Amino acid sequence: SRFTMNMYLFVYDLMQFCGHSWIFTNMIIRFMTFGKDSLADTFHSIGLVMRLCQLLSVFEILHILIGIDKSRLLPRFLQITERIIVLFVVINSQEEVQGKYVVCVLFFLWNLLDVVRYTYNMLARMGIYYLPLTWLNFSLCIPLYPLSVLAKGFAICVSLPYFESFGTYSIKLPFPFTFAIYFPYVLKTYLLVLFAGMCFIIQNLFSERMAHLGTGNIKNKRS
Repeated sequence: SRFTMNMYLFVYDLMQFCGHSWIFTNMIIRFMTFGKDSLADTFHSIGLVMRLCQLLSVFEILHILIGIDKSRLLPRFLQITERIIVLFVVINSQEEVQGKYVVCVLFFLWNLLDVVRYTYNMLARMGIYYLPLTWLNFSLCIPLYPLSVLAKGFAICVSLPYFESFGTYSIKLPFPFTFAIYFPYVLKTYLLVLFAGMCFIIQNLFSERMAHLGTGNIKNKRS
């Protein structure tokens, strides 16, 4: 039933809200307590919860596919896969990258956006549309999403020397095959995909904002 689906989505949004709020609060408190020293240790202190939240976000693609979420599939799919690739393939596999400041910047941007988004979603499931929150939900992502893409790109660039020296994920098949995958080339190609996808997603963010705020129409069209 519609009520059951709404309850399920509310619980999903609540779980994500709790996870991202915990990360966001933890980052702020650690920075206020330890200052710049806390930045290098960000991944080790909150990385596990961050990975769980991002894995959980894969369900959002499923929600769209089965029709309980009316969001557009491609923009959401791109945003989720971008995070998973950067978090699990780039940052998680290279310990040297985990201590870089860019990881802290990236986590801060992701969690700021998600705390707002999941708060908006939870209230929307109950039919509550608080105008300042609605405005924030559809406006904040427009400047912050491109910043997060730049941070993702920077994280990939920082990781390249480590992928080159350690040969992580690079594959060379034995004779008689003359086939090899040099992973730094794969990442460089993905950088182009990342920035091409950014243009498409920004266009979608603007159209979503116009649909919800352009005519003062405050309705839930996005999960």
